[in-house]
Amino acid sequence: MAKKSKQYQEAAKLVDRDKAYDVTEAVDLVKKMDFAKFDATVEVAFKLNVDTKQADQQLRGAVVLPNGTGKDQTVVVFAKGDKAKEAEEAGADFVGEADLVEKIQDGWLDFDVAIATPDMMAQVGRLGRVLGPKGLMPNPKTGTVTMNVAKAVNDSKAGKVTYRTDRDGNVHVPVGKVSFDTDKLVGNFKTIEDTIVKARPASVRGTYIQNLVVTSTFTPAVRVDLASF
Repeated sequence: MAKKSKQYQEAAKLVDRDKAYDVTEAVDLVKKMDFAKFDATVEVAFKLNVDTKQADQQLRGAVVLPNGTGKDQTVVVFAKGDKAKEAEEAGADFVGEADLVEKIQDGWLDFDVAIATPDMMAQVGRLGRVLGPKGLMPNPKTGTVTMNVAKAVNDSKAGKVTYRTDRDGNVHVPVGKVSFDTDKLVGNFKTIEDTIVKARPASVRGTYIQNLVVTSTFTPAVRVDLASF
């Protein structure tokens, strides 16, 4: 096991491992513990009682955070004709067709979100091995395969985040930056929690959310009391 830094060890002393904190208290604690020399990302992590081997228990979607993410998203759009123009007017950073596909095939990946109109997916599909592992492949479930490209671009620029269960039933989602006011982080946190609760698969039995923590890039995790929502 890698040895923890002295700063991490000092931060860990502030956390009661046996306690589940009120959500506001937990966020405040993470902000207090943060020692990064940059504006670190605050993230929430859910441990869900789901069997991801079952297709109907795999969660995947997207939600726009009310207070944004604190990150400027670079958005590319695969579209043509009027839809390409619509994307440009909405503020997409890069818009193209086969030329954009070829550029990415040549190794360019300097963007955060990829959006495509349905008629472009035959070409975009060739990028699956490149974009898939990085979580950048356009997908209808996250609203990134759509004819409403203007809304998709605006949502991405406004603070849209995606969520997806890993094979162990965990979901990790960023909710902002350490520099955010606590109430803004809590507002984003509650939006994510509400979204995950509403996405509960009908076939799940027993306790759905088994554990919920908040952390930042370098800090220890702080367990959150679900009753505090």
